[in-house]
Amino acid sequence: MHAYPRWKAWLILITLVVSVMAAAPNIMTVPSWWPSSLSKPMNLGLDLKGGIHLVVDVDVNVAVATHVEEEISTVRGVLRSNKIRYSKLDAKGGTIFVSLKNIDELSHAEDLLKDALPKYTASLKGDTLHFVITDAEAKEIKHNAVKQSIEVIRHRIDALGTTDPVIIRQGDRRILVQIPGFDDSAAAKALIGRTAILEFKLVDEKGDLDKALQGDIPPGDIIVYGKEEMRNGKSFKQPYLLKKRTELSGSLIADARVSIDSRYNEYAVTLKFNSKGARIFDKLTKHHVGERFAIILEGAVNSAPVIRERISGGTAQITGSFSPEEARNLAIVLRAGALPAPVKIVEERSIGPSLGQDSIDQGFESIIIGSILVLIFMMVYYRLFGLVANIALVFNMVLLVAIMSMIGATLTLPGMAGIVLTIGMAVDANVLIFERIREELRIGKTPLAAIDSGYGKAFLTIVDANITTLIAAIVLFQFGTGPVKGFAVTLSVGIIASMFTAIMVTRAIIAYFTAKRDRIEKLSI
Repeated sequence: MHAYPRWKAWLILITLVVSVMAAAPNIMTVPSWWPSSLSKPMNLGLDLKGGIHLVVDVDVNVAVATHVEEEISTVRGVLRSNKIRYSKLDAKGGTIFVSLKNIDELSHAEDLLKDALPKYTASLKGDTLHFVITDAEAKEIKHNAVKQSIEVIRHRIDALGTTDPVIIRQGDRRILVQIPGFDDSAAAKALIGRTAILEFKLVDEKGDLDKALQGDIPPGDIIVYGKEEMRNGKSFKQPYLLKKRTELSGSLIADARVSIDSRYNEYAVTLKFNSKGARIFDKLTKHHVGERFAIILEGAVNSAPVIRERISGGTAQITGSFSPEEARNLAIVLRAGALPAPVKIVEERSIGPSLGQDSIDQGFESIIIGSILVLIFMMVYYRLFGLVANIALVFNMVLLVAIMSMIGATLTLPGMAGIVLTIGMAVDANVLIFERIREELRIGKTPLAAIDSGYGKAFLTIVDANITTLIAAIVLFQFGTGPVKGFAVTLSVGIIASMFTAIMVTRAIIAYFTAKRDRIEKLSI
């Protein structure tokens, strides 16, 4: 005890100074010269700051159907490469239907397509081959659809500039979205719910649109309508006869930015394709100069411009009389990518800042009351040693707030409960040490020897108890949902802080007051 290591004293002092500086932004406005890494207050969660709570349902069945439809190109390629002519090639739900012009080739086609579609079960019903996606593959597609939707939604929400949103999976097909400090629920829902599926298809210049509208659609063509507009006081949607094949999709977009259309001086969105998309776009515009190609956004033709010349730069522009906000949101969703399946908001709650402030006030009251009761108990029961423990407890609270501020953790209402629990755990280690010192005194050891022995024998017990609790907190954080994670974060940080203050800080204080005294007759414990 007499020779407390100087490096430990300096470590405690530096930790104290850094902790005070990191915790200060939570209670005051720091000056401009304050280090940027120590200038961030703790983020407040949805239950404290207010904001929007949404539960999003992903239509995973559509994701499976879309995946199956994309396999049609695989089937078409196999049949064409083997010169097998087909009369029907279609997909519905999880099944691909193949009808051949020559039924004698059915067996050969089935063998070829089984190899090309290993995750489908094949069967022959009449003159039509049926390829049904397996349950295992469908389950994997559904899982990935929700996983991809989470990432897309996260990118869209991050573009709003909000702080620390909560976006996590909930069940098999739902996603929990919490956006603290954001109160425009309509904008959030519109941004999250947009599928943002962008496609480029060629217009069938030779097809007869009027006959197609009457039901005589040429093979390989589809009818797609434009956006709703008003003509002569009536709602109207322009029909387009398009090639069914998608030449280019939004998945090949590298960037999307708001721009101004120089021709009409209105807001637009300029797209930049990645290297693969740029090559496809260059080839498309090279071979179809003078023809129209339709830009289809979310199932409606946005525009159908004429390809005037070859475009080799890999850029395109979407116009449509956008407002600044509409252009910004469209750029955000195109940059973030399309959702793999339609989503639907099935639950919505808005938490006002006044309710959040009430939660903050009540949470801080519980922390203050709990702290005062603990401080009083320690002072009464352990006297001067209790005062040392109280000093360490205050240090512990400052350190906890500082660490959470520096790592950008979010404080939630359950997190406040974790802080209250940490207060009790912080003095628990000191109680173990002080009781061990009392035991050593009772068996006749001198005060200084009892202090040394008390800290030495209690050390392993403290570490063992705190490490097991820390492991539990880490498991809670890894597998828990939003509120549980908030509790786990404060509990984990609190455990680390309490071990430091109990083992090092209290011992340093006691060492300081006993270092110059060779003989102590009695301890105030």
